[in-house]
Amino acid sequence: MRCFDTLWDEILEVGRAPATGGYRRFAWTDADMTLREWFTGCAAQRGMQVEADRNGNLWAWWLPPGWTGDPTGAFVTGSHLDSVPDGGAYDGPLGVVSAFAAVDLVRERGVVPRRPVAVVAFSDEEGARFGVACIGSQLSTGALAPERALGLRDSDGITLAEALRAAGRDPGGLGADPALARRIGVFVELHVEQGRALDLVDRPLAVASSIWPHGRWLFTFTGEANHAGATRLVDRRDPMLSYATAVHTARHAAELHAAVATFGKLSVLPNGANAIASEIRAWLDARAADEPTLRRLVAEIGDRTRADADGSGIGLRIEAESVTPIVEFPADVRDRVSEVLGHLGDVPVLPTAAGHDAGILSAVVPTAMLFVRNPTGVSHSPAEFARPTDCHLGAAALADLMAEWTVTGPNPPDPTP
Repeated sequence: MRCFDTLWDEILEVGRAPATGGYRRFAWTDADMTLREWFTGCAAQRGMQVEADRNGNLWAWWLPPGWTGDPTGAFVTGSHLDSVPDGGAYDGPLGVVSAFAAVDLVRERGVVPRRPVAVVAFSDEEGARFGVACIGSQLSTGALAPERALGLRDSDGITLAEALRAAGRDPGGLGADPALARRIGVFVELHVEQGRALDLVDRPLAVASSIWPHGRWLFTFTGEANHAGATRLVDRRDPMLSYATAVHTARHAAELHAAVATFGKLSVLPNGANAIASEIRAWLDARAADEPTLRRLVAEIGDRTRADADGSGIGLRIEAESVTPIVEFPADVRDRVSEVLGHLGDVPVLPTAAGHDAGILSAVVPTAMLFVRNPTGVSHSPAEFARPTDCHLGAAALADLMAEWTVTGPNPPDPTP
């Protein structure tokens, strides 16, 4: 599929780290700004109207002939362009590239939409720079307060407000988008699968049924800095030991609850090879099939870790940085997606434990997700992969949905204000 391959090749090297082969496309950095320019160029080539909304999300609009006034009831598709540290090529960009490719395919078929179509790239979905995921979509839906977002800091101490100003954006405009529900009729996000469920059943595509509840908790352990060689073991207040216990506790508790729990990010003070740490900040990522299980899981990890810390003279503070409830994608939208894609044969309906912008938007607008097979099951890594044939099929499936949603069904709303 030439349209997909051309688009994919255009961004393949943007933000790629030569040493690892992974991507470092963090929000409001040079790599992110380059991808934003690419998005704008793709829209311009297709005669689509481009806007950056108040929260930095990018929209490319394809309006029906004769449409006047603001878009309403649109078929919207897309994803995000940022990455985790040394992430893979597919997580996020696959959905944006597939969206533009779907527009090309629909046009090649001679389909003239009766409803607006939009391709969207949401800002800072991964949360790699400022520590909170889905910032763009959370701000737009009102799930994240602007004042909290603006105060978030990256590892260099730069606030989101400062990063926005450096990128030429007005931080004072952040906030809930009151037009979101009116403009979006349905949002369908295509994403590479983050796991091996499709590979195990040998199917190229799946429809999402739900997103597990999940969250991030900051564990701050405080002890006493001291000399690594001259301090007797009995005289130490070493927070590293309590942190190590927390890691083992999280793994054991996750197994018991059929869930997942991960300490993947760590900050150590003073961070010297010959010094006992004075403070450790560690972030727990926990996910479970339902909300009661997630609460029990995090409570168990916290209680056991606190008991160990108290017994060792270590201070412990636990803060919930973000908690996202379970998302059940609406059955009517999910069934319609499955029906449209019925010609592809068996398209499994599967839950996912990974968070997405579609999950955030589901609180405000009808949403659905498509997954493209990942034969390795690896994600958030340079080893992340999807076969070109599966990617092409995903873009074609998205085109099928785009065409069906915009030319059938009841008459669209009156576009005249």
